[in-house]
Amino acid sequence: MSEELKEKLFDKKENGWKSVNDEKRQAIFDFSKGYMDFLNQAKTEREFVKKARKLADQNGFKDIIEFDTLKPGDKVYFVNRNKSMYLAVIGTESIEKGLHIIGSHVDSPRLDLKPNPLYEDTEMAYFKTHYYGGIKKYQWTTIPLSIHGTIVKTNGEKIDICIGEDENDPIFTITDLLPHLAQDQMEKKLKNGIDGEDLNLLIGSIPYEEKGKDQVKLNILNILHQKYGITEADLTSTEIEVVPAFRARSMGFDESMVAAYGQDDKVCAYTSLAAMMELENVKNTAICILSDKEEIGSMGNTGMESHMFDFFVSEILNKLGVNKPNLLDKVFCFSKMLSSDVDAGFDPIYASVSDKINAGFLGKGISLNKYTGARGKSGASDANAEYVAWVRKVLEENDIHYQVAELGKVDVGGGGTIAYIIANKGADVIDCGVPVLSMHAPYEVTSKYDIYSAYKTYKAFWNA
Repeated sequence: MSEELKEKLFDKKENGWKSVNDEKRQAIFDFSKGYMDFLNQAKTEREFVKKARKLADQNGFKDIIEFDTLKPGDKVYFVNRNKSMYLAVIGTESIEKGLHIIGSHVDSPRLDLKPNPLYEDTEMAYFKTHYYGGIKKYQWTTIPLSIHGTIVKTNGEKIDICIGEDENDPIFTITDLLPHLAQDQMEKKLKNGIDGEDLNLLIGSIPYEEKGKDQVKLNILNILHQKYGITEADLTSTEIEVVPAFRARSMGFDESMVAAYGQDDKVCAYTSLAAMMELENVKNTAICILSDKEEIGSMGNTGMESHMFDFFVSEILNKLGVNKPNLLDKVFCFSKMLSSDVDAGFDPIYASVSDKINAGFLGKGISLNKYTGARGKSGASDANAEYVAWVRKVLEENDIHYQVAELGKVDVGGGGTIAYIIANKGADVIDCGVPVLSMHAPYEVTSKYDIYSAYKTYKAFWNA
């Protein structure tokens, strides 16, 4: 009797793989392969947006600038300075009834080159870097690194570079002390073992000539000049990022997981983008946000704190021919959003930082975070009970496995997403993403089951 009652009343978090047949397993694996292929070509926000735009063009989306008027069924996008992007499918319902928004971010923790990066020391050439986002600095030493980015010359010429991804390319690295000489370093706290100013990228060691000062630096500049036509001054107007040269790979004997750089938050960005490409006749206008700068607070004109998203929605209102004073505010107040950002997956090796009852687990489906923040929910957007119930209904009606979680134990840490920014405009928002192991590390781990669950979740949300 008690077992029957447990079956009826308990909220069970079951491993999703247990209910997967051969056909669905193949669909999960095929989808994950597409995801890994995309990741291998889109390690930076510029690369992701470039590929997203190409995919959108192939699936009937057009730049909103090309439209004078809009009607239900139209598919539009707007690219903001090549680093963030907004896409929409116009719905049949009056837009005054609100939007269905899914928002993720396409920037990830990395190393950026300093404005004046190149120097030589003891006949070795380096690039100086400034780390971007929350990283453990020691994780970025002694691993293969690649250089991605854009150089803009004063004549307006843009040069895109990507060095270290092809098997025939050279790679780069940041050196560390050998254990034999690291007694003092080993006594430091882990967070201080490597200083930010020591994250210098080793890039060369051959002098241009045998004699003279800075001959290795000169040789590097000569190579760059011959290949890209740039001088040292041109390095001051660049956006060059140093990222791991690791490729996204299937992980485990059972190939059930994905190991890759930048899955926070490209795993949610890709799954939402893939879902949007398949939308046709939606009721509420569907919007997909691919934002920048989340890892450093969403500031700047490509981050969610800017008014560029408001501009995009205003353009939709203008071209639908319905805009009027205060309509933008009204639309946001009646909108629903999934803030599609990753969750901290429960790691049994580091179980002490998690509340096991309120943790997100790999392989158990999409993870809902009613709130994030730190300590007493500081900085959090806390979803109301009515909206949580609405989202649960959508998931259950579509037979999608989900779990409701928190980001670690109370007072242990915390985190934030773009949820609060759209919530501040009046929309109902909940964080909804994929659990990740080793978040913010150069190589992060996710479950293919959860990746596929995210894709199904986002599609169901837009079709609700």
